[in-house]
Amino acid sequence: MSAERIAVHVHADDPILHSGMVAQLRARPELRLVDAGEQAQATAVLVVADTLDAATVVRLRSLRRTLSGALVLVVSSVDDAALATAVECGVVGLVRRSEATAEHLVRVLRSAVRGEGALPADLLGRLMEQMGRLQRQVLEPNGISFAGLHTREVEVLRLLSEGHDTREIAKELAYSERTVKNVLYNVTARLQLRNRSHAVAYALRHGLI
Repeated sequence: MSAERIAVHVHADDPILHSGMVAQLRARPELRLVDAGEQAQATAVLVVADTLDAATVVRLRSLRRTLSGALVLVVSSVDDAALATAVECGVVGLVRRSEATAEHLVRVLRSAVRGEGALPADLLGRLMEQMGRLQRQVLEPNGISFAGLHTREVEVLRLLSEGHDTREIAKELAYSERTVKNVLYNVTARLQLRNRSHAVAYALRHGLI
């Protein structure tokens, strides 16, 4: 059991935010909290902030350079542009503070350390909708497919953006769950991206959306 615990370092410039988050997570048996002196041992770094302001961006970039743990951001509010910035800073998991229960944070931290990424479904949905408009209005009329995506890859990403999990996507498209996982893996591997949220942020950053 102890070998499976996630070593988490909590960072927040506001001491009240820091104390509250530490108190919430300390009781979780899945986690082992490490302080600043041991942060190099962390497999996940949880950054808590009110907004993704300039100071938080600097902090995220610094942590990404100096630590090897997966970055997870807990923030009060986030829009599409802030999401893209967060992913560019190396964030692989994002949670709104209003949804930051201990149970949810454990799920996101687990996903982050596995390299899968996790973010609010509505944000991913809006970004994927923008990608769909680009495909229909700009790329398709010129005979171009965004990032070379195949039809079934687009179908899987569309359902994913609507909040469906792997099992639900497989049922909807009459695929096996393994096929759905392979589709997602192939998309991220072909584009050399960390996860599906990074794919959306990549499109934003390069002016495709």
